[in-house]
Amino acid sequence: MSEATTRVIVAEDEAVIRMDLVEMLKELGYDVVAEAFNGERAVELVRQHRPDLAFLDIAMPVRDGLSAAEEISRDNLCAVVMVTAFSQRDVAMKAAEAGAVGYVVKPFTMADLEPSIALALARWRQIQDLQGQVEALGDRAKAREEVERAKAVLQERFGLSEPEAFSWLRKAAMDRRITLSEAATALLSGQVTP
Repeated sequence: MSEATTRVIVAEDEAVIRMDLVEMLKELGYDVVAEAFNGERAVELVRQHRPDLAFLDIAMPVRDGLSAAEEISRDNLCAVVMVTAFSQRDVAMKAAEAGAVGYVVKPFTMADLEPSIALALARWRQIQDLQGQVEALGDRAKAREEVERAKAVLQERFGLSEPEAFSWLRKAAMDRRITLSEAATALLSGQVTP
């Protein structure tokens, strides 16, 4: 993702800090697509604009940044960088637990923002890649389970050995130009029979 295409939302209840942050981000070449003054509005704007990154102040009215970060992260909406006046370890840990992948302490400079953004976006991409791998493994496990169930049906109902059952499924899949798991599903649903 290049800086020019990185879309950002800024949520900060202090107008001066919000304006400074927005100005710095724009000077760095980021596209600030929306601004919010509380966590509730930040979540709404993230859902509406689907940015790559959201800067959230921890202490905001209506809904704090931690709970907003938690929802944004839980729903895989975008990377979150927390903005705070607190540099204590426990606050940073709460931010991490809420799903934040970056942390900037006020007052900050443009030089502070660049590495935070780069790190947050890199971490976010890693998390997304890992989630994709987990989903793919889950899909493969389900497919394997479906094939095993179909083999068991072929063995029990039609007296085939395990290798014969597997061979029948493989041939059914090749004849119909579908995957092995699709052939297993077709067998289990009664759409095909030996």
